[in-house]
Amino acid sequence: MPSTDLLILDELHKMPEWKNYLKGLYDTKIEQLQILVTGSARLETFRQSGDSLAGRFFRHRLNPLSLAEIPDADEHALDLLLERGGFPEPYLAESLDESNRWRLQYIDGLIRTDILDFEQVHDFRAIQLTLELLQNRVGSPLSYSSLARDVSVSPNTIKRYIEIFEALYIIFRVTPYHRNIARSLQKDAKIYFYDTGMVKGDDGVRFENLVAISLLKHLNAIEDYQGKRTALRMLRTKEQKEIDFVLVVDETPVQMLEINLSDSAMSPSLRYFYEKYNIPAVQLVKNLKHERLDNGIEVRRALDYLSQLEM
Repeated sequence: MPSTDLLILDELHKMPEWKNYLKGLYDTKIEQLQILVTGSARLETFRQSGDSLAGRFFRHRLNPLSLAEIPDADEHALDLLLERGGFPEPYLAESLDESNRWRLQYIDGLIRTDILDFEQVHDFRAIQLTLELLQNRVGSPLSYSSLARDVSVSPNTIKRYIEIFEALYIIFRVTPYHRNIARSLQKDAKIYFYDTGMVKGDDGVRFENLVAISLLKHLNAIEDYQGKRTALRMLRTKEQKEIDFVLVVDETPVQMLEINLSDSAMSPSLRYFYEKYNIPAVQLVKNLKHERLDNGIEVRRALDYLSQLEM
């Protein structure tokens, strides 16, 4: 391909021995050729056989639209993201009905095509029911045993379903922060969706999910462009004091956030953690008339805060 400067390969991970093919292509290409590989799944977990591609690529995660990417974002844009999610097709649809039709086909495609491509799943009804249950449990502690009872499968099967959903960028987990990473992963996680439009629940739950994916996208950008290790965590004590989110950069908590739809009264848990650990703290409120500084803790309008996140 001597006359080509850019080669784009979409969904290459569905091809057998794709890693060997891509490695050979990269190692024999002309110097000026740039290769862009796109896909809807985590390439590193998809059919892991083949040669390593280490040192041959940079990763860029393309997450759903955020307020920071919408020109002159206002409350209407925020409400539209809450209602339809950040995927371009439903967000830009002419009507809510059209948006809902797109999502129905999207979910159908996930269950019947993408998951089958990823792994042989024999009980489609079970994995579909698991996804439906997760849509109603956003922001709640994840219990494999509880889901297993509801779906009538084993906890290990539920765990595998969750791993598949994560690999296909359907959901992501937020675990409690602990300096010992292994200990943090063993604690109860919360589940959020990349597509806020898939979330079932009240406005508060959908708002929490929208903030979660916005924060994750912000951290992904720091990791992909600055080369710093990042993580989205939460804080929880044995006494059940809890903070919704903690932004961790290079293993250091840099900011903690408590999310509220309307209540601007200072969160006792946020005050407790701020005074104990002195981590910069923000109480993020969707319906807030006036921003303020409350004894060191910022009380911010969600629209302004989310619009200013680096993406």
